[in-house]
Amino acid sequence: MGRMLGLALVALSILALLGGLVVWAFSQVLHTSAATVVVAVFVLVVLLLFARGLVRGLRGSAGALGDLMVAASRVETGDYTARVRESGPADVRRLARAFNAMSTRLEADADDRRQLLADVSHELRTPLSVIQGNVEGILDGLYPADQAHLEPILDEIGLLERLVDDLRTLSLAETGGLRLHREPTEIGELLGEVVAAFEARARAAGVTLRREATAALPTLDLDPTRMHQVLGNLVANALRVTPSGGEIVLAAMRAQATLRIEVRDTGPGIAADVLPHVFDRFYRAGDSTGSGLGLPIARSLVEAHGGTIGALAPAAGGTTVAIDLPLPG
Repeated sequence: MGRMLGLALVALSILALLGGLVVWAFSQVLHTSAATVVVAVFVLVVLLLFARGLVRGLRGSAGALGDLMVAASRVETGDYTARVRESGPADVRRLARAFNAMSTRLEADADDRRQLLADVSHELRTPLSVIQGNVEGILDGLYPADQAHLEPILDEIGLLERLVDDLRTLSLAETGGLRLHREPTEIGELLGEVVAAFEARARAAGVTLRREATAALPTLDLDPTRMHQVLGNLVANALRVTPSGGEIVLAAMRAQATLRIEVRDTGPGIAADVLPHVFDRFYRAGDSTGSGLGLPIARSLVEAHGGTIGALAPAAGGTTVAIDLPLPG
């Protein structure tokens, strides 16, 4: 250990001597002071070290930037599965992370578009088949052009019209293009209008439909037509699953900083594995007869009002759909 230390001291002494000779030689040649030469040499060394570090940094970034360029070319051609390694300097890692997040979002959007096209094609196939079959039968003389054979055609055309309207509403709401015509709206009166609109249908199904609202409900600035559409959709869904002798309640109450509207039914309830998906587009449980667009549209319209909507399966049974709308001020 002592021998190694001695050798190190000798080496440092030699380097110091050589450095001093270099400084003296430069001062003689440049006709300047040794101190100035020392400063100049120090600055030169610092610049050389900085350049060396910069080159190393560029070398470390070159591979990551090359991967980004290749991946960007793949995304440009429609390959949204492209990902890059998050390596290199901090800025390059952040860029790679942002690129991967962008690719993930683009891939998810592409999957959603493909699924939407598949779902729309499936929904259009049945009514178009009914229309085509009946029209061809009439033209071929197999069926008379009477009410019994023309009414199914009109029914399927109405179904197609509703499907197109639903898709348009959903598209506008999800892209922020839906215009709301807001006006001061009494929530109690709105619930009463929905009950009145479905009262006859509920009576025919043997289901009790009633309103339950506290007296001191605030007036909200919302689009009454769109909110009527939301509540009507929820009541229609509840009527499809509530057996004769059951009950559907439209309730409204204050809940902290929101006004809560609930649609509660005494139907069979929603299975735990189905509950997280009820607001997905075209999602339907095995026994559902709807288009699978009603609840997604309801969610989009509620969110357009700045609110939230969710489905619950109370322990007592049935289903509760709760809407929370922000209170003014």
